[in-house]
Amino acid sequence: MEGTFFCRISCSMILSLAVLIGIASPGVDAARAFFVFGDSLVDSGNNNYLATIARADAPPYGIDYPTHRPTGRFSNGLNIPDIISESIGSEPTLPYLDPELNGERLLIGANFASAGIGILNDTGIQFFNIIRIAQQLQFFQQYQERVASLIGEDQAQRLVSNALVLITLGGNDFVNNYYLVPFSARSRQFSLPDYVVYLISEYRKILARLYELGARRVIVTGTGPLGCVPAERAQRSRNGECAEELQRAARLFNPQLIQIINDLNREIGSDVFVAANALEMSVNFITDPQAYGFVTSKVACCGQGRYNGLGLCTVASNLCPNRDVYAFWDPFHPSERANRIIVQQILTADTRYMYPMNLSTIMALDSRT
Repeated sequence: MEGTFFCRISCSMILSLAVLIGIASPGVDAARAFFVFGDSLVDSGNNNYLATIARADAPPYGIDYPTHRPTGRFSNGLNIPDIISESIGSEPTLPYLDPELNGERLLIGANFASAGIGILNDTGIQFFNIIRIAQQLQFFQQYQERVASLIGEDQAQRLVSNALVLITLGGNDFVNNYYLVPFSARSRQFSLPDYVVYLISEYRKILARLYELGARRVIVTGTGPLGCVPAERAQRSRNGECAEELQRAARLFNPQLIQIINDLNREIGSDVFVAANALEMSVNFITDPQAYGFVTSKVACCGQGRYNGLGLCTVASNLCPNRDVYAFWDPFHPSERANRIIVQQILTADTRYMYPMNLSTIMALDSRT
């Protein structure tokens, strides 16, 4: 889940101009497909079509979405992929299981993400029927076959290789696996440092498979401030402080993710994979919410119990009147406004947050090729 920027203003303006020029050029960025893989932070509604309890298809979810209706996004409004699409001038990608994803709509891309999943197959087993990452990659292969039948194999391969890809995994492997219950199977099998090493080795295989399937520009997000979400504060803190053990997990995970991204890019000989440090992106509005226009980063807008961090967000929950002043929408997920802060950093931040480059730089470089 989820700063101070060190880029100089003149650099940012040049990059922004380059992106705008690229977006305005027909057949370059305006037609760029976008693919999304991962968990509830980026799921746009695939779980609506599954028999699972990991769903966001009932009010008050979607209260600030343009239709003011729930869509399956774990947000009061737009999620991170929506805002990235908006920022690069594309239509939002539809969930892959949405029956409306057919014909020319396939050329926009697709969202394969499914709430509850993780890097490991045993993560999220309590949610029953979810699209685990191996199945998401199989759907990606199936998608390419569908597009090839529409525009031909060569054009389909070009669409995929020119596409932007976002993948968000890892958080559930801690909160819905290792730390789900005391003495969980994985916590008995591994110490935390060894578990992180294991997760990273499995994530590397997933990223390598994405490359094999044709992805050439992949933004890979690390874990956010796992111990600072309202659910973990409610369950693990005495006075509302962040849960240190979960924060430690995020601090161990993210640097090792950057390392495997470096290794993969070096093996490939190109900057295919880009690391987005979601922990660093969120830390400033978590520790100083007022500086970002939030009244709190401890209390969820929608929920119940301590910090509105217990149970699910439902019509019976406490609901704040102004979602824009809450960093967290529900016990686990950022509000749309917090998502916008994160995406702004994906677009423009320096290498402390985006390594080896930000999205604006990617778009500017790719518009020249």
